[in-house]
Amino acid sequence: MNWLQILLLLVAAYLLIAYYIRERGLFKDHVMFFGPILAIKTERVGFFDWFRKFGTILRAYATLGVLLVVVISAFMTLALLVAVPQYLVHTPEPTGIYDPRNLLAIPGVNEAIPITAAVFLGLLLTIVIHEFGHAILARVEDMRVRSMGLLIAVIPIGAFVEPEEEDVEAAKGMPKIRMFGAGITNNIVIGLACFVVMFLLMGMATPLAVPLVQGVYQDYPADDAGLPGYSVITNINGVPVANQEEIAALMDGTRPGEAVTLTAEKDGVENTYTLTLAEWPEVLDGDQDSGFMGVYYYSAPAVKEHIGNIADLGLLAPLYLTIAPIDAFIQGNTQQLGILLTDTPEQMAWQEPFPLFWGTVHLLFWTGWFNLLVGMFNAIPIVPLDGGYMMKEGVERFFERRGWSQYAQKVVASISGFVTVMLILLITMPMIVAALRFVLAMG
Repeated sequence: MNWLQILLLLVAAYLLIAYYIRERGLFKDHVMFFGPILAIKTERVGFFDWFRKFGTILRAYATLGVLLVVVISAFMTLALLVAVPQYLVHTPEPTGIYDPRNLLAIPGVNEAIPITAAVFLGLLLTIVIHEFGHAILARVEDMRVRSMGLLIAVIPIGAFVEPEEEDVEAAKGMPKIRMFGAGITNNIVIGLACFVVMFLLMGMATPLAVPLVQGVYQDYPADDAGLPGYSVITNINGVPVANQEEIAALMDGTRPGEAVTLTAEKDGVENTYTLTLAEWPEVLDGDQDSGFMGVYYYSAPAVKEHIGNIADLGLLAPLYLTIAPIDAFIQGNTQQLGILLTDTPEQMAWQEPFPLFWGTVHLLFWTGWFNLLVGMFNAIPIVPLDGGYMMKEGVERFFERRGWSQYAQKVVASISGFVTVMLILLITMPMIVAALRFVLAMG
């Protein structure tokens, strides 16, 4: 039974159970349906009161978080203001990272987000971290929490917390702003922490010099001989080799047109191939006199150095990680950072420091990635995002102190509307321009 059959069985079982619960009216106080999504909730939320004893510390944390959110909100707005005019002048094609589906952080829809346990657990943790931030600060600021729950669509896909609306409406100023900003603050802090731990773990992994052939050049000897990618070369002309340096030393004594016998292992099976060596192509190193097999290797030491260089970027490293691995994965280039996202054949070129090492790295990456993306997106000053509600509360209090309350709603609506238009343009511009080019070409 393959993964697709298992998935179909899970979907069928979920739909049958959901239908039975709905038709029988079971668990009315704890179960709700939003289309195919099942929400399981509980009003047993008293444990949030426990955090009230740390009220002073949590208020200080949330206040610093408000400052952080304001900075991120300004950064995101400025990024939109800079990016949209650039898109108008140089509009990218709606492919790769600019493909509309790749703008959505949905597993299985976004080409770079695989359907794995690490992805779903990371996404679920992100939502729980966000919602619990709101709930904890609500109680610290004397706002009651009505309920909390899980959203399920075959598997858990989200979480929610319901504060008492009357208490939220009655709250004013910083208590309310801290409550709205707490979810974003948690996301950013946890996201950064996950990436820090991930870098530390990668520092513990030992790169191996194993001669792993990552791929072969088309129409060159290795390709003609049928050598598959992700094979490990074990000997050449009967001489055992353990690393790329030993292979290079043997190949230095060969010439174009010479035949060599190469043994390589893949998936535990060894096969022998006969290659008639070619000349080195000019684009690689046309000055070499030795024969050319037409292979390129995966270099784990180079990848570890690259990851170390990213870590050295400091606070810019998380921004790099939110874009670079995703773009590379979409383009099919997993050589540098693919091992951080999901299981890849390149892992055989690393020595794991402990069992389940790669699963831990993947969970940390996706938890960090989702947390940073959710935090930064929610900081955008658009109602109904958290950043929008924080902006709304701040503007209302600012105008209220100056007796200009009648203008507050117009200012909030103008800011929210303007930023919304900019965001929509950023998302749709590649598609609009591509459609216009198609229409003009047809005309």
